[in-house]
Amino acid sequence: MRVRILGTAAGGGVPQWNCGCAGCAGARRHPGWRRTHASIAVSGSSAGPWYVVNATPDLTDQIEACPDLQPEPGGRRTPLAGVILTDAELDHTLGLFRLREASAVRVLSTDAVWRGLSNGLRLAEVLAPYTDLSWQDLRADESVPLDGGLRVRAVPVSAKRPRYAADEPAGEWSVALRIDGERGSLVYAPCMADWSAELDKELADADCAILDGTFWDDQEPSAAGLSRPTATRMGHLPISGPAGTAERFARLPARHRLYTHLNNTNPLIDPDAPQHALLAAQGIAVAAEGMTLDL
Repeated sequence: MRVRILGTAAGGGVPQWNCGCAGCAGARRHPGWRRTHASIAVSGSSAGPWYVVNATPDLTDQIEACPDLQPEPGGRRTPLAGVILTDAELDHTLGLFRLREASAVRVLSTDAVWRGLSNGLRLAEVLAPYTDLSWQDLRADESVPLDGGLRVRAVPVSAKRPRYAADEPAGEWSVALRIDGERGSLVYAPCMADWSAELDKELADADCAILDGTFWDDQEPSAAGLSRPTATRMGHLPISGPAGTAERFARLPARHRLYTHLNNTNPLIDPDAPQHALLAAQGIAVAAEGMTLDL
């Protein structure tokens, strides 16, 4: 299995258009700090077909930055076979509207996520005049086969709904993904409100784990003066501190242990921040956009 890191930022990206925090200001001065919305692409082989995990507002730019996802010269035969969603948040779904030129778009998500997109964003209704949109249920109790010999299964991590779906009923609104290939396995969890027993079981034998690194510590949102709630109240386990994931992450047997989905307030936005060395000492790194992992 081949994994391409397409984006690594939380909602708004880095820099965020209306923010002048240290991270955003630094990204405006130093292009190397810039990050697009968190997403990956996976394939059973280097030749594709490819599945994008989360369709971000940056999706078409991310495709242009990744030659493996680009069409061959002379036609519109895209290697993109479908989109797998971990949740229904806007920063993970708005890119679906940017795929309207496709002859067909296959979406895999939980029933709750599809219901939210259909009722709240009118996704199917809006895209119907443009493309053939199909949906496949992503479940926790069985793996769904994908083209190229991959299989994917949902791992529930949160019941947090997007704001636009606040009136929708409870369900599996946010999941991690367990993706298995012929010789490797990946757990991708860009948003984690809880390190559940189910998630722990999937991580125990994964070759690669890419986890929620939105905030460095629990008080970061309020300390930055941008939000009153703590990281955990916002549905994200922080990296450090009593509620942090780093120590537990370091104990995993995975060959690749990476954080993603960095908020613009996270000190890890700065490539020279000392927090990188603290993670490296534990065998953990921050995912870099454009990185390729062969599992």
